[in-house]
Amino acid sequence: MNETKRTSVYENSLIWFGAAVSIAEIITGTYFAPLGFQKGILAIIVGHIIGCTMFFLSGIIGAKTRKSAMETVKISFGRNGSLLFSTLNVLQLVGWTAIMIYDGSLAANGVWKIGEWIWCLMIGILIILWILIGVENLGKLNTIAMTALFLLTLLLCYIIFFQKADGTFFNEETITSGAAVELSVAMPLSWLPLISDYTREAEKPVKATFASAVTYGITSCWMYVIGMGAALFTGEYEIANIMLKAGLGIVGLFIIIMSTVTTTFLDAYSAGISSESIVPKWNGKYVAVFITILGTVGAIIYPMDDITDFLYFIGSVFAPMIAIQTADFFLLKKDYSKRDFSFLNLGIWLLGFLFYHILMKIDIIVGNTFPCMVITIALCFIAHFISKLIKK
Repeated sequence: MNETKRTSVYENSLIWFGAAVSIAEIITGTYFAPLGFQKGILAIIVGHIIGCTMFFLSGIIGAKTRKSAMETVKISFGRNGSLLFSTLNVLQLVGWTAIMIYDGSLAANGVWKIGEWIWCLMIGILIILWILIGVENLGKLNTIAMTALFLLTLLLCYIIFFQKADGTFFNEETITSGAAVELSVAMPLSWLPLISDYTREAEKPVKATFASAVTYGITSCWMYVIGMGAALFTGEYEIANIMLKAGLGIVGLFIIIMSTVTTTFLDAYSAGISSESIVPKWNGKYVAVFITILGTVGAIIYPMDDITDFLYFIGSVFAPMIAIQTADFFLLKKDYSKRDFSFLNLGIWLLGFLFYHILMKIDIIVGNTFPCMVITIALCFIAHFISKLIKK
């Protein structure tokens, strides 16, 4: 039998570069403009350090066990307990697929007005093509696409920061530093239920995971800064207007389309992989195609202009989940994968979920994801200590 084809450190880095070069990340970056440039950059960096640390830890679990993201969840929550998170993950990925296609079509139509629904269909078809090619066969195609995106985003940066810096932005909205940090954490956090789907296939799991986290973190920060800089220096929030005001035209259109495809591909593909954890006989690749079709239809039918509540919901679900996984895998060395449920961990997760929403009402300088995780990990240790006392 042939050995499974493994992905290199370079290929994993390319995948996560493509994930970070995203219209959604640029749009989210515009929300930081009211803080001003220096405070905005600080919030972006602090948030990404927190989020990408969690991103790395999650990827390491999958890399070392050679399991998909949702398969690793069984280690902490049991065979059936993990189904809750697999289902929530598929739902959030369907949501992300629709949001990304919607944002991409809106931006593309702003540059070339042929109809948003037509752009939705075109983007959807390209995503399906990426899925059918498969993550293990995307090497050369990804290299070409990522090289082009890298050069074009450099051009976008140059135009925004050095040619269009007319300071026309007027501060009409407010955002606290804590809320800004939380928005910065939110994007890497949204990828937690996905990264192991790719690191499990790596030739050098730990190096590939580290490279993925660093590449994604730096590139994502870059996208946020582009969005914030565009809002500050061009006075624009709409990505299409930013591209047009920057004079990018067709070049801007290419950035919009390719960044949408390379990012949304990961969402749809991982939704398919997660579905196999729910119904093992399903073929993940074909489910991913169905998810893309579903997302395309959703993008055509429903408006999806504000995703902040969606991002916070993702944080409330997956921050306590990865906190429990981190405690079990790295610290307590617990494995519940042979059980149907770990009711103790499910209870701790529920408390973490509630704590997250309570902390959202408090403006904490480091956001609410980090304290939520600290509290959840502490609860894991307390529960472990109490259970040992009871057994004695």
